[in-house]
Amino acid sequence: MGPVTFWSAPYAVGPVRASVPLPGSKSITNRALVLAALAEGPSTVTGALRSRDTNLMIDALRALGIGIEGLDTTLTITPAAALTGAAVDCGLAGTVMRFLPPVAALADGDVEFDGDEQARTRPLDTILDGLRAAGADVDGSALPFVVHGHGAVRGGTVTIDASGSSQFVSGLLLSAARFDEGITIHHSGKPVPSMPHIEMTIEMLRAAGVRVESPSDSTEADTWVVAPGPIRPVNWAIEPDLSNATAFLAAAAVTEGEVSVPFWPQTTTQPGDAIREILVRMGADVVLAESTLTVRGPKQLHGIDIDLHDIGELTPTVAALAALAEGPSWLRGIAHLRGHETDRLAALSTEINRLGGQVTETDDGLEITPAPLHGGQWHSYADHRMATAGAILGLRVDGIEIEDIGTTAKTLPDFVGLWSHMLDGSS
Repeated sequence: MGPVTFWSAPYAVGPVRASVPLPGSKSITNRALVLAALAEGPSTVTGALRSRDTNLMIDALRALGIGIEGLDTTLTITPAAALTGAAVDCGLAGTVMRFLPPVAALADGDVEFDGDEQARTRPLDTILDGLRAAGADVDGSALPFVVHGHGAVRGGTVTIDASGSSQFVSGLLLSAARFDEGITIHHSGKPVPSMPHIEMTIEMLRAAGVRVESPSDSTEADTWVVAPGPIRPVNWAIEPDLSNATAFLAAAAVTEGEVSVPFWPQTTTQPGDAIREILVRMGADVVLAESTLTVRGPKQLHGIDIDLHDIGELTPTVAALAALAEGPSWLRGIAHLRGHETDRLAALSTEINRLGGQVTETDDGLEITPAPLHGGQWHSYADHRMATAGAILGLRVDGIEIEDIGTTAKTLPDFVGLWSHMLDGSS
């Protein structure tokens, strides 16, 4: 383990004004890579995000025998005649540790999974028990674990509790068309969080010719059905990562500035699109025109009372905004964030309070009462969104030192460079 390093978060001396083009969506990129790996012919991915999480996915698929060519954002994926045994490094990537075990079950040979130390505490028993119920051979219930691939998976009906993460559902759905009987997933438990990510998975499966039924297609709630059959090759074009964009848009909101993000999609399944409504509710002016989203910050942000259950990944950004608002905020429906890269609720309350804030954890979220903040150390907990939340606060609070800003490379390479360019008014 290397020495702990701290980055001085830039303080904005005036309104931030910039246009910030952003790289592709991690969520879409990694789903496209999995579907392309299981397709019946070569696919291309253009605009792919190249970050730690996506590079881990690429390395893992190559280890399984998939051909992936291209060093930048355009990739050609050639499926293997047969997947092979391999060792998979998950890092901290939830999409790798939850999307790839079903793929590994289709391999001929053992596939060993491990990752960063922090990843070994992340819940995986739901996806692995679901795989066992579908006929796969798996040893373990958390990292490290082994999938003993036998070249095929029976599939059929499984019942899981996916209240901890929508990735448990998406992980099974993505490979299910290659299972002998497809899959029928019944969810039993509290509501599934981050439903837009499941909608993203379904939309991409259908684009690849897979027959999928979701709860919106029938009267059977919390049930998803994938029919067995081929996965069609697709030339995927990846949208910008809208969740990564939220920190830059927040910069406009907290500094009375103006920040634009080009190539914003008119319609999308990305949860990050919800930042538009959130910023409007907090007092910002938000305009989407000619595929560019522009946010203009108000003189003072308002507090907000909001259920973030389906868009939990935006919580660190919203918490930072709330800490700088003029009235109290209540962030609800996000108890599941206690099982993310870190316990995000505990991390946010600890770090904001360390700077003089007033944040209280509730059963399912946070209550944030604005208070004068001061500089100090901000710990990231190896969590990219914690790091960017600290950077937002640093725009208004001089002297914030962020631990391990490099963790942002998980989903956004060169965050520091992009942040600096934004503050320079450069695109």
